[in-house]
Amino acid sequence: MKLLYAEDEAAMSEAVVDILTYHNYMVDAVADGADALAYARVEHYDGIILDIMMPKLSGLEVLRQLRAEGCRTPILLLTAKGEIEDQVQGLDLGADDYLPKPFSMELLLARVRAMLRRREEFTPNVLRRGSITLNQQTYELSGGGQTFVLPKLEYRLMELLMLNKDVYLSSEELLVKVWGYDTEAELGTVWVYISYLRKRLAALNADVTIAARRNVGYRLEVAE
Repeated sequence: MKLLYAEDEAAMSEAVVDILTYHNYMVDAVADGADALAYARVEHYDGIILDIMMPKLSGLEVLRQLRAEGCRTPILLLTAKGEIEDQVQGLDLGADDYLPKPFSMELLLARVRAMLRRREEFTPNVLRRGSITLNQQTYELSGGGQTFVLPKLEYRLMELLMLNKDVYLSSEELLVKVWGYDTEAELGTVWVYISYLRKRLAALNADVTIAARRNVGYRLEVAE
């Protein structure tokens, strides 16, 4: 499961990212509302955690804009203790839940699990394309009676290709969405990981291939 976490307090952000990562969540952390909005617009997340008090754009404004644009990703707001007005306004704007600061990490994890359970009501845990499936909880790529547990970057790349049915994604798009905005990886890294996935699909005897179009990008194609 992949989360976006927006928090401008560096120590708090580091602690929360550490605990979420320890519990097997993938986390993109940003430090202001403008970056939170930009990331949420271009990346696929299973859940979003927004602190209300942030530079550039508040968490409430990020929430307002995302819901106005049709984003259905579950959103958890972090609010100041006792700020009932913020909590009410957040829920009215479409937040799924709120958590007053300060909070225990155990309670944060429980709220995140609850938020993701609600997401599962309309988002499948298993993606299917042709003869293969990708389990979004266990990272298992399966087909032909065999299964591979994908490493994190291979999983992110495969998930992105499966979610974007019949859409070509450029190497630049894949690099940003899989490796992140601040990556030092080069475009050639995308080709290397595409080759890893092609080998896995071949080993599964899949009827799915990763097609490439010169100067356009990559997409999954199912053999007819």
